Amino acid sequence: MSQLVECVPNFSEGNNQEVIDAIAQAISQTAGCALLDVDAGPSTNRTVYTFVGTPEDVVEGALKAARVAFQLIDMTKHKGEHPRMGALDVCPFIPVKNVTMDECVLCARTFGQRLSQELRVPVYLYGEAAQQEQRRTLPAIRAGEYEALSEKLQKAEWAPDFGSSTFVPRWGATATGARKFLIAFNINLICTKEQAHRIALNIREQGRGKDQPGRLRKVQGIGWYLDEKNIAQVSTNLLDFEITALHTVYEETCKDAQELNLPIVGSQLVGLVPLKALLNAAEFYCQKESLFILEEEHKIRLVVNRLGLDSLSPFHPKEHIIEYMVEDGAMSGSLVSKSLSVFVRDVGARSAAPGGGSVAAAVAAMGAALGSMVGLMTYGRRRFEHLDPVMRRLIPPLHQAMKELLAMVDLDSEAFSGYMEAMKMSKNTPEEKERRTAAMQEGLKKAIGVPFGLAQKVDTLWPTLKEMALYGNLTCKSDLQVAAKALETGVFGAYFNVLINLKEISDEHFRRQMHEKISHLLEEAQSNAASVLESLAARTE
Repeated sequence: MSQLVECVPNFSEGNNQEVIDAIAQAISQTAGCALLDVDAGPSTNRTVYTFVGTPEDVVEGALKAARVAFQLIDMTKHKGEHPRMGALDVCPFIPVKNVTMDECVLCARTFGQRLSQELRVPVYLYGEAAQQEQRRTLPAIRAGEYEALSEKLQKAEWAPDFGSSTFVPRWGATATGARKFLIAFNINLICTKEQAHRIALNIREQGRGKDQPGRLRKVQGIGWYLDEKNIAQVSTNLLDFEITALHTVYEETCKDAQELNLPIVGSQLVGLVPLKALLNAAEFYCQKESLFILEEEHKIRLVVNRLGLDSLSPFHPKEHIIEYMVEDGAMSGSLVSKSLSVFVRDVGARSAAPGGGSVAAAVAAMGAALGSMVGLMTYGRRRFEHLDPVMRRLIPPLHQAMKELLAMVDLDSEAFSGYMEAMKMSKNTPEEKERRTAAMQEGLKKAIGVPFGLAQKVDTLWPTLKEMALYGNLTCKSDLQVAAKALETGVFGAYFNVLINLKEISDEHFRRQMHEKISHLLEEAQSNAASVLESLAARTE
């Protein structure tokens, strides 16, 4: 999909499997929507659905799910641990790929308007879609919950953004909005609900009120008890994991639990989590414990272990990490997912793509991979034990560059698509011709950006490769020689891919500046590759 929006509707039903399945079916049967996760909580009596699609498709999927819920959920009979005010309690839209926050705001407003018109229910806008400051946060809108909603709707300041102020007993009210990726993260404790809530009040940003704020920014929290698991939880929502990270919430909860002599017995992620959130946690524990872990899979295992994410149920990365779930389908047609023999045959076929740019990226990725390999053939061996600190420093940038350069194999083939699409634009009027020309120029600049980025990435690797040539296992000497020439060849390919597209750029300043930059990068690559080869030739032991 060229655009990807995540939608995470929360429905107030977590026990009736027929209702849970019916809502899931409504989403999964919506064209263009991929249902990624269904997380039902019996004690909270709430189910969180996660699905993705284009902006138009996710709005349609959410509406279909709401129509089913309208028939099957009765809020007059609902009880549960989680705060709620409606059958479809909240329905956020989150940008994932090639989508802006403004586009997600439009999704929320479109959904809210259609929901109120079709079902005749009150709808509030929150988050980035909020039209009033007092409605930006979900707890503010949901204050008093379902039980206070009838009276709340009669107040002028709480008139809904869409729909009338008429109370609909079976439904309640719905909040919809746009936000960044929210992580629902619960820490398990053997204690009472009250003790868990005391910790939640300490750490959540709201704290105990204006006079007693909590310690962690962009964190919501509450304490509750899970009867089905016989444990309490500090249940948190991380509104921005870049501001307050997963591991920070866990470590701060541990501090408070220790002061109260309460045991923590793992944690739980509800729904999906961005890969970066787990990798950030892995980096924290690696630094804290002086660990050297290279592979992404191992980093995730470390986080699962340190946070106890598998304490209540098995933690399967492909079922919890959103990038992995989306990539399962998206990667099926990618160049890097193909076997080497198929990729080579595709290059040799009568087709412009994959072409020299993709091959240059593949060769450069191989060069970085060889450098990483030599480091790993040196690290951890008794003979080179004195070099372990050096290898710990040199291996990661080469290993990371290998992955980034590999991604450019596909990016190079995709980068030219913007230009090709622009060429198809109508040119019947002067205005249309102008828009078409501008789009073509923008497409060409994006096409230039990928090979230029390749050359820039390789340029950062030369100091590392030079040092590896001085200290790496000498039995891998030829591998480092190939690595140097492969990286140089990657830049060589990038240079000519930039030049061929620069010819069509009308912006003289951009053309001249880019030509100077790519020429410099090629000169640097040739000089540095020669330096690495010279250094290796001089080594005898």
